[in-house]
Amino acid sequence: MTPDPLPRLHRDLLVAAGLARPAAPVRIVHLGIGAFHRTHQAWHTSRAGDAADWGIAGFTGRSPRVADQLEAQGGVYTLIERGGDGDRYAFVDSIAEARPASDLARFVELVAHPATAIVTLTITEAGYHLGADGLIDRADPDLAADLAALRDGDPARVRTPVARLTHGLAARAARGGGPIAVVPCDNLPGNGATMRRAVRDIAAAAGWDAASWPVSFVSTSVDRITPHTTDDDLRAVEAWTGFRDDAAVVAEPFSDWVLAGDFPAGRPRWEDAGARFVDDIAPFERRKLLVLNGGHLALAFRGLLRGHETVADAMADPSCREVLDRFWDEAERTVGAEAETTGYRRELVERFENGRIAHRLGQIAVDTATKVRLRILPVLAAERRAGRDAAGALAVIRDWAEGARRGAFPAGDAGGLLDRLMTGASAGDREFISSVIVAD
Repeated sequence: MTPDPLPRLHRDLLVAAGLARPAAPVRIVHLGIGAFHRTHQAWHTSRAGDAADWGIAGFTGRSPRVADQLEAQGGVYTLIERGGDGDRYAFVDSIAEARPASDLARFVELVAHPATAIVTLTITEAGYHLGADGLIDRADPDLAADLAALRDGDPARVRTPVARLTHGLAARAARGGGPIAVVPCDNLPGNGATMRRAVRDIAAAAGWDAASWPVSFVSTSVDRITPHTTDDDLRAVEAWTGFRDDAAVVAEPFSDWVLAGDFPAGRPRWEDAGARFVDDIAPFERRKLLVLNGGHLALAFRGLLRGHETVADAMADPSCREVLDRFWDEAERTVGAEAETTGYRRELVERFENGRIAHRLGQIAVDTATKVRLRILPVLAAERRAGRDAAGALAVIRDWAEGARRGAFPAGDAGGLLDRLMTGASAGDREFISSVIVAD
């Protein structure tokens, strides 16, 4: 067997060199330990002034690969902050333990433990298994199987993230684990309230009264562009560290985290790393969801149709910029005056034009029916209510429909797209969208 060309990065080596801290005691459990979590919540935790008191136990979403990589490195990894003027490297040491999603026993043990104060989640919009009405989709086969498993008293069969969380919270309540905060970090409007409703509905289906559990649900708005890590990135990390780091991640220098809600068992000083705590998160999440995430969709759909691969490539194409700016004009009106948007747009242009961040359009154009429903339809509906033609939002929807017809998006989006998209729209908007797309 050919030996590895370089030794693997490991916490013990960095601690000995004074470059990382020993693993902190686990007080946060995270579900969905992918690249975004490692560039965002884990990074914020590692930069908190009291980080030595707040270790994260991370669980994967599906594949155990990331857990295997992190466990082999003692939980530490390298973050490349890729700005327009160059790269900066840093070690992130807040993950104390990494486990595969299949280790449900350890997940429940940690969620139920009195020392655990917070559960955070990055499971994507699809991980909530919601219908267009915002309630859990009982017809979803995966969720239906989990509900049956909980009713049968066989939680070892549970697979969906929110059902696993509900099972863990039920165990905590039964064991007297005390208050805890649940902090979803996915791009859903009112994600805290959405998670609360989903947990309570799943609990009720299992015969539990989740309303009596001492659980706080915190709403968040998160923002940091995190492209896939490439082989070139891993080689760059090797050149900088002298070690092989299979868990390295890349992100833009910008990072934003806005939170609203209570932390009854305490929290890290995330504000030391720039997090903001507010009373009303709605304007911030609306701005992020419609302007940034909606803008990404506008670029992805038009850009993929025109043969581009990255956000920066699309930004350099006048056709893509035109559809983006038209949509942004409408999205800015939809956001309203509660959140400053003009300067936010200027900042986004600079971020999107950063050609050193290879944010791939194909990465954005996944689960498109759900994303269009959440990020584009609200703009179209607001413009139509105001008596305007919604031409910007409609152009994005047309590009989406054309891309779906050409097979420009993953196969999972094929078939029934228009029906799935418009289940959350008003009757008038459904008729309007359908007539325009069919006419095209």
